[in-house]
Amino acid sequence: MAYQLQEINRRIQTDVAEFLAECDENYAQRVSLAADKILSNLEHSPIVLLSGPSGSGKTTTAMKIAEELRRRGVNSRAVAMDNYFITINPRTAPRTPEGAIDYESPLCMDMDLLSEHFTALSRGEEILIPKFEFARQMRNDSLGTPMRLEKNEIAIFEGIHALNDDIAGRHPEATKLYISARSNINEGSALRFKGTWMRLTRRAVRDYNFRGTEVAQTLDMWANVRRGEKLYISPFKGKADIVFDSSLPYEVPVMKNYAVPILKSVPEDNERHDEMMDLVNAFEHFEAIDPVLVAKDSLLREFIGGGSYKYH
Repeated sequence: MAYQLQEINRRIQTDVAEFLAECDENYAQRVSLAADKILSNLEHSPIVLLSGPSGSGKTTTAMKIAEELRRRGVNSRAVAMDNYFITINPRTAPRTPEGAIDYESPLCMDMDLLSEHFTALSRGEEILIPKFEFARQMRNDSLGTPMRLEKNEIAIFEGIHALNDDIAGRHPEATKLYISARSNINEGSALRFKGTWMRLTRRAVRDYNFRGTEVAQTLDMWANVRRGEKLYISPFKGKADIVFDSSLPYEVPVMKNYAVPILKSVPEDNERHDEMMDLVNAFEHFEAIDPVLVAKDSLLREFIGGGSYKYH
């Protein structure tokens, strides 16, 4: 699916508030369809596996699906699979072709513990969700959170490796969702903004604003993130029961306010400087939208802040 640049700019000029509301409603309908699928499978499994590449909005989507299920009388819990990272041993850690520790690899996840927890939850048993301390790069089970599913209660496990054969393959009965910002933006037949650029922009803006990461550093990591996607995430998206497009037609005009200044700050000697200037030029095709107009519960708030959801 592709959006049309002319239509986006026309909607911004004619009635921007109505445009944003319509986009958010379309996203809400996708959430509702996902909830339909989950409920139809509840008698087979209370486990939902939600996967997708970096910058897809997995966290917000998981929380919105949980909200929709609660509205229908089914309680649900969203669980970040990041907490199932193992404490890395540098001597045995997976490595990238350049020799750095490959944090994108599924070998960094405790697949056996995840499988045990899915089985236990399905039986109504209590588990202890571990806590991974990213600042110390270690798992601390003493800070774990106990959880048990009551009858007609659901657990949504979200993470980049949720559909990996070592997880989903052991639990084919689980409901499986794949989410990504998949839509390009065209002007006629000419490509103006790639879906992968949306995800890069989301990550660059979020990391700059909330994680103190300069955009040049995000760019350096992005090459390995994309490599990990192609190796460890994309090959499993065909296993999903639902493929969920998290792109929003209004997000590039909103992100223009945040992304262009930080992209212009990339030093000229950076090896990806020219690529970033291509991205800056791509933003110039779009009318800007004031971020104040973005709803507090919009998925985009996961990346620009000021939203109604709490992110850890």
